[in-house]
Amino acid sequence: MYISTMKTLLWLDDFRDPFSKDGWLNFSPIPPPYHATWVKSYDEFVSHIEKNGLPDGICFDHDLADEHYHKDMYLGHETYNKHYGTFKEKTGYEAAKWLVDYCIDNDKELPKFNVHSANPVGKANIRSLLTNFMVKYPKIKDKKDI
Repeated sequence: MYISTMKTLLWLDDFRDPFSKDGWLNFSPIPPPYHATWVKSYDEFVSHIEKNGLPDGICFDHDLADEHYHKDMYLGHETYNKHYGTFKEKTGYEAAKWLVDYCIDNDKELPKFNVHSANPVGKANIRSLLTNFMVKYPKIKDKKDI
C-alpha cells in the first residue's frame, strides 16, 4: 500500500514518457503535487496495483503494443472492436476492465482517471466502461473528474 501522504498517479502507456518535456502530465486527473509511476503494459499495471494498492489517479492509453494500431480505429466502434479477439497483447481497455473487477472484489472506490489515447474508439471504450461502472456504483460517482 502507498504510505506517503503525497497523491499518486499511475501512467499507463507503452510509448509516451510522462516525465518528458512534452507536457503529457497535463492529462493527469489529479492536480500536482503527486508522485507519478510509469507502467508500459497490462501486466505492469496489474502488478503495480496488486503490490501498491490503488493510486489516486490513473491516466490510460489504449494501444499498448504495435498490433493495437490498426487503421480501423478511425472507422468506428463496430469496425475496430472486432479486432480485440485477435490481439496477443492486452490493451488499456483490458486494464480498465481489470480495474473495475479489482474495485468490485476489494470494495474500493474507482480512482480518478483520464484517457489520453490517440485511438478514438479505444478511448471511448475505456471512458464508457469506467463511466458506466460509476453509474452502477453511485457512491463513487463524485470521485470522478472527466
